[in-house]
Amino acid sequence: MNPRGALTVADLGVVDYDAALALQAGLLAARGRGESADMLLMLEHPHIFTLGRGADERFIVANPAGVPVRRVSRGGQVTYHGPGQLIGYPILKLEGGDRDVTKYLRSLEAAMIDALAQFGIDATRRDAMTGVWVGARKIASIGVGLRRWITWHGFALNVSTDLGYFDSIVPCGIEGCRMTSVCEETKRAVSVREFAAVMRDSFARTFGYDEIILAGASQVMPAAQLMAGNG
Repeated sequence: MNPRGALTVADLGVVDYDAALALQAGLLAARGRGESADMLLMLEHPHIFTLGRGADERFIVANPAGVPVRRVSRGGQVTYHGPGQLIGYPILKLEGGDRDVTKYLRSLEAAMIDALAQFGIDATRRDAMTGVWVGARKIASIGVGLRRWITWHGFALNVSTDLGYFDSIVPCGIEGCRMTSVCEETKRAVSVREFAAVMRDSFARTFGYDEIILAGASQVMPAAQLMAGNG
């Protein structure tokens, strides 16, 4: 990655998926107009299954709890989002040699692998499979979108997630895929906020930012979205 300046990291708490999608769209447009700088949104979602652009609905094999389902404009197959999972939505303008989707994906993986290592978790990539793994178990999924070389959507890393929800789907369309989490691997309680504090530093370091500027939900989200997500 080319040297960068400051990265704004916004800790948004729990945000409704549709509200987060609308927020990303607004920030994406603002970044394209040069009205904002690079930003990383960090948050959690209420329970939801999402399908990527070309995802096959048959990979939702059951839904006894009636979890909402959304098809969205990211890459990848079906995944689950819910409490205890750290969601990262980078809104980054890729320029010069960074205009390489594969390079961007590998950098996202590297940032998560670095953060997991600081919790004593030996995470890796797997050939031809986007995401992050601990042995044969998947701990983080990636599904991105780009518009005029500005990124949106992003990554989902299981911290204290209830992994039982993954039993209702074929995660990422990978038959036999077993999911894991930070808490399962470390055998201790780790909160999303604790992990996010490490993840933001790993992300900034991996992508070459010189400074992190912290922002709260009230600085990023319109009041109506803030109330919908946390009310």
